[in-house]
Amino acid sequence: MKNKITIGRSDKVDLPDLGIEKAKAKIDTGAYTSSIHCKKIEVKEGILSFQLPIELMGKSIIKKFQTREFFQKKVRSSNGHLQLRYVIRTHIVLFGKSYKAEFSLTDRSQMKNPILIGRKLLKDRFIVDVSQKNLSHDHKKSNSK
Repeated sequence: MKNKITIGRSDKVDLPDLGIEKAKAKIDTGAYTSSIHCKKIEVKEGILSFQLPIELMGKSIIKKFQTREFFQKKVRSSNGHLQLRYVIRTHIVLFGKSYKAEFSLTDRSQMKNPILIGRKLLKDRFIVDVSQKNLSHDHKKSNSK
């Protein structure tokens, strides 16, 4: 059995492909798929378009993205309803290591954290300690000194 890294109940993560740094993420072992907060999600002529509201230097801005690399998947939402969602693959950086992960696109505006990290990304890599938080972010800060 390989050594697993301990991750807390929440963290601040980077999604370099999307130009996102220090986004608040909830670690959720009850969710299978990871998800990211998006607005205006639509497909036209085989191109998926979506907008990410992000914080940049203390200001909220909207970043627009388009991709042909996506698929749809049925996901059970936090309220128990099955939803058909668009899913993209992108990199997430945790503890200084980049992982290619799947994120379903959904409106998480009513949620505390814009990113949710599910079991598919956590499996065989991390152990969750709910008494901790920001372990990956703290690791990044200590290694940048």
